[in-house]
Order: sequence, then C-alpha cells, then structure tokens
Amino acid sequence: MRYNFDEIIDRKNTDCIKYDKLDAFFGKKDLLPLWVADMDFRVPPCISDAILKRANHEIYGYSFRSDDCIGSIQTWLQTRHNWSVRKKWISTSPGVVTGLSLLLISLTNEGDKIAVQPPVYHPFYHVVNDTKRELVYNPLIRTETGYEMDFNQLEELAKQGLKALILCNPHNPVGRVWTKKELLQLGDLAKTYDFFIISDEIHQDLIFEGYKHIPLASLSKDLNQRTITCIAPSKTFNVAGLASSVIIIANPEFRKKYKKMVSALHLDLGNLFGHVAMQAGYEEGAEWLDQLMVYLKGNVDFLRKYLQEHIPEIKLVEPGATYLLWLDYRSLGISTKDLQDLLINKAGLAVNDGTKFGPEGEGYLRINIGCPRSIVEEALNKIKLTVNQLKK
Repeated sequence: MRYNFDEIIDRKNTDCIKYDKLDAFFGKKDLLPLWVADMDFRVPPCISDAILKRANHEIYGYSFRSDDCIGSIQTWLQTRHNWSVRKKWISTSPGVVTGLSLLLISLTNEGDKIAVQPPVYHPFYHVVNDTKRELVYNPLIRTETGYEMDFNQLEELAKQGLKALILCNPHNPVGRVWTKKELLQLGDLAKTYDFFIISDEIHQDLIFEGYKHIPLASLSKDLNQRTITCIAPSKTFNVAGLASSVIIIANPEFRKKYKKMVSALHLDLGNLFGHVAMQAGYEEGAEWLDQLMVYLKGNVDFLRKYLQEHIPEIKLVEPGATYLLWLDYRSLGISTKDLQDLLINKAGLAVNDGTKFGPEGEGYLRINIGCPRSIVEEALNKIKLTVNQLKK
C-alpha cells in the first residue's frame, strides 16, 4: 500500500514535547516546531494494529521481551545491516540515553576519560558529566563537503589514558554515515590504546540512497568485543514515547556488569507496548520505512533547492542519513543568540541552535524535516523572511 506522508496531523494537547513544551523551552507557544527529534507522521499501521490488539486484552501486568521479539531484532539486523547478532548479546534499556548512562556507571569509574566527537547530540555531554566521568573532546574536522574524524587528535587523547569513546553512527547532527575505512581506523586506535566504544546507532535505519550503514561491532572480532551498540525502533518507526531500546553487548564481562546494573534498577522488564511495537515494526514495517526514506529524500532535495534559489547564504551540510539537517549560516555574520532571537520572535520558528551540540556548532542550526513537505516549505519561508530582514 501507499502511505500518506503529506497528511497534516494536529499533535497539540497530546502531552507532546515537540508541540506542548514550546513555551517551556522557547518562551512562546505559537511557534512552528522543527526541533525535537521525532516525526510528525503516523506510525506504520502494523504497529498501531498490534498495539490496539494487545490493548484489547485489557490486562497490562508485568511483561518481558519475548523470544519472538528478540528474534525480530536479530532478523532485522541481519536483513537490513548484514549483522548476525546472538540472542544472548541482546539486553534492554528504556532509551538509548538511559543505556549510555548505565553503561558508563557499570563499566567505568568516576574520573575516567570518556571522549565525544562534537558537534554531537547534546545528551552525550550530560551522561558523562552527570556520572562524574571526565569529558574529553575529539572534535570533528569541517571540510568543504562535510565532516571527518580527527584521528590524530584522538590518538593524542588515547595516549593520555582514554577509557571509552561514545560514537554517533550515523552522526547526529551532521548526518555523516561513517565508512568502513573510517570505522576500521577508529577500531585500530581502540585496539592499540585499549579503550572501548559505545556506538549509538539509533539512526541506523534512516539511510539515504547511495549510503550504507555499517555496524561498528560487525567489522572484526576485536571490535565485536570492545564495542557496545545501542539501537531502538524509536527513530525508525516514530515510537520514542514507548521507551524501548536495545543494548547489544558481545563481550561477556561487559554484558554481565551491565545486566547486573539494569537488574538492580529494575529496568530489565521493559515496556509492554514498547515490546509490541518493536516486534511489529521489525517484522512488518520494512515497506513503510522504504517509502518514508523516499519521502525524506524528497524533503532534503526540496530544502537544498530552496536554499540555493532563495537563501544562498545558508548552506546544507549534505546528509547521508537522518531527518535532522545541519545548516551552515556562518556567512550571514550573525551570532547564534541573535539569530535564535529572530527566528523565535520574528519568524515564529522553533529549531535547535547549533551551540546546543557544542561550541563547534556556532554558526549552524539543526532543523527537523521529519514532517509533511508543506511544513518544511512553511519553515523555509519563515527563514527567508528573517534573512531578508537582516539584509536591509
């Protein structure tokens, strides 16, 4: 069947952060929101049907992730990403960020050096700082075409006793899909200097044509043992509110420590409807996802053309993945603070300012195009008017 991604769905007054928390985060309610990383599309019918069927049972007691659900995870990873994952490697977490915190607490000690690669998803900073580990920075290198890892600087960090690195693959917000060569080079450093990698691969399924996601842990026996992979159906199928994620740990020592922590905090049972949604999506959601990616690619193409024709001062950093686009407005010569003030108070638009992802984000903004194209066009019209006012 054909899915309608052009449908406008009113999400207001549904306890939705993206719409119902605008006042708390931006100081105004009447904004067009393209900030929080969820989509304004209905979930695949297979997921809503499965949830409704389970809801009709009308008893929602303690539940667990079934063998069938775990099998759906394994089959999805094998089919979509050519990665064979054993059942015993699969653990759980309410969310990927929760998993990051639990992994740091269970596998590292206070004061251990943990590296991140800014500009990067801002909770990475919080999970390191809030668990009292030492946050160290391995900034990405901005090139004419996008971003690259700075392996020389990472090696210098590693020489100083790096315990772990949190990798974003695909990368949020710059949209990089790391290549096999890059991942192997990262793996070589990890092996040489004996640090492990927590790989946040939550955007693994949102890959545009011409790119290929490669699970880091799938590349070698050593990387399989020193990599912990975090995934979820939340970004793939727009079910973040169901709080059900997957933590994949092949290393038995790491796995034992992590599961002990999860059990101690009574987080091992999971969310009943999260399990239902996960299994339904992984078993029956592939066609919906394929159509979604075609639509999102259309949104990217539309935005790129619009910028070139109407706002050439703003450049799109070409994405290989995700519905979160990284826009470069440095040529406007305006600070992040001043531009945000204009976008909020003049344009009526809520987007993420780049500095939220680290100082390297100065001069950039992140915009969510996981919405009907008419909304993308409306947002771009607002940005165009704002830029035109700056020129006067």
